[in-house]
Amino acid sequence: MKLRDLVYRLYARRVGGRLDHDAVPKHIGVILDGNRRWAKASGGTTEQGHQAGADKITELLGWCAQTDVEVVTLWMLSTDNLDRPEVELRPLLNIIENTVRGLAADGRWRVHHVGNLDILPAQTQRVLKEAEEDTRGRPGILVNVAVGYGGRQEIADAVRSLLHEHAAKGTSIEELAEILDIDHISEHLYTRGQPDPDLVIRTSGEQRLSGFMLWQSAHSEYYFCEVFWPAFRKVDFLRALRDYAARHRRYGA
Repeated sequence: MKLRDLVYRLYARRVGGRLDHDAVPKHIGVILDGNRRWAKASGGTTEQGHQAGADKITELLGWCAQTDVEVVTLWMLSTDNLDRPEVELRPLLNIIENTVRGLAADGRWRVHHVGNLDILPAQTQRVLKEAEEDTRGRPGILVNVAVGYGGRQEIADAVRSLLHEHAAKGTSIEELAEILDIDHISEHLYTRGQPDPDLVIRTSGEQRLSGFMLWQSAHSEYYFCEVFWPAFRKVDFLRALRDYAARHRRYGA
């Protein structure tokens, strides 16, 4: 073991030992950013970068389990990512499919897809559906895999679903306009029934949401980490939790 690795491990143990588990976020959203830049910096291929990022997910979930996190949302593929060249997109989808299969087979997690299934290839749709069905009712962390996800798309889909529901009931547009409130839309989000994220982590140094959970993150705390996602360490995770615990959440009060 390198001296630097030993120092990080000892530091992570120290930070983790001082962590107040009562102040840990129950739902964490993670923007897994920087796979391609990590690959370029390390002399690897784009595919190797995506695979390294996928391999990091199980580590993250293990850290979350140790700190009593209950829900984790992983942004794995945005709607914008679907515009990438086929030579990059197909290997990325293969990696995502294998990762989701692995999460379902692990036995420790419940898998739930968030995103628009209809815009994904049939094979990817099938893998996501099977993972959700196979893990339904399982104890442990609920893992939302955001694949084919966009925050604006989610809100548009929620409104569309809401309109279809009330049209089936015979509700007129005028009647719906009179009763419509925030809860009506929340009930049609991809994450309906779940708590909103307390903390959103983005790696790679970028300081923007890029459309991630726009509706749900209205009161979320944000933590922007400089490291690329494949290089994200337990000490980085614990620093995010420590930073979150030190903040005083007022919810506008």
